[in-house]
Amino acid sequence: MDAAKVKGHVAMLAANSMWGLMAPLAKFVMIGGAVSSLVMTDLRVFGAMILFWIFSFFQKPEHVGHKDLMKLFAASLLAIVFNQGSYIFGVGLTSPVDASIITTSMPLIAMILAAIFLKEPITGKKILGIAVGASGALLLILGSSQTSGTAVKGDNPILGDVFVLLAQCSYAFYFVLFKNFVAKYSAVTVMKWMFTYAFICLLPFSYSSLLATDWLALDGARIASILFVVVGATFLSYILIIVGQKNLRPTVAGMYNYIQPLVATIVAICWGMDSFNLTKVLSVLMIFGGVWLVTSSRSRAEMEAYEAEKQRK
Repeated sequence: MDAAKVKGHVAMLAANSMWGLMAPLAKFVMIGGAVSSLVMTDLRVFGAMILFWIFSFFQKPEHVGHKDLMKLFAASLLAIVFNQGSYIFGVGLTSPVDASIITTSMPLIAMILAAIFLKEPITGKKILGIAVGASGALLLILGSSQTSGTAVKGDNPILGDVFVLLAQCSYAFYFVLFKNFVAKYSAVTVMKWMFTYAFICLLPFSYSSLLATDWLALDGARIASILFVVVGATFLSYILIIVGQKNLRPTVAGMYNYIQPLVATIVAICWGMDSFNLTKVLSVLMIFGGVWLVTSSRSRAEMEAYEAEKQRK
């Protein structure tokens, strides 16, 4: 495996590890209604936008043409506005467990879209890898939810699940449609414009909620959770996602979604909220086995090279 692919795998692993912590922490912040789902989304977008603009001043300036700015606007709608807005809103209505289960659909959606738009082959090994990884993730999530007696329920689980699913579809479209485009500029340049557009789009809907929020009612734990969601699960994660998107196929990058419930389970075990058993060992092996199967499956370029070699013979 070359260095670029290794960098892509490490980046996706780190980003999804931080995202694995986001659902329970975001739910914790929103419990009690002190911070609404819309305000939580706006805090993520605004905080990340400020950080990306600050960091852009410390790198070589990049000129972005008008046509590319329009593409970045479309990318921001898919990757941030619809993705983050739908996800945070959905988590506010459903349970973190349900939200985690639905995130396992993203690699399948990405595989189908990559086949349609990028002509990536749907191989037996790729299908098997997604099935094995998804089964491991579901086994882990369902096993943990059954042993937890304090599961947080949502006010409208069905509607919440629909919004979380829409978030996965939106992000899969972004991964596939903008895979080649994001390589044109640095990660900071891409993200500063995407988050700026996203903030402009969200502000008219969240302005009144931001003003109505009782910020003094937030305790230290909730403030720390918000900071992690903004800095870790948004700013750093989106930089890492660009790295992964540049160096990995959409289906391979999407497989790292299965890391999110794994991280959430590990944290629960460390905090004494769950226990380690053989079921979790099997789940971990299935998740990483699924990632390996998809990674080792042939890409479109490899399939074309193979067919060309057969014809020469």
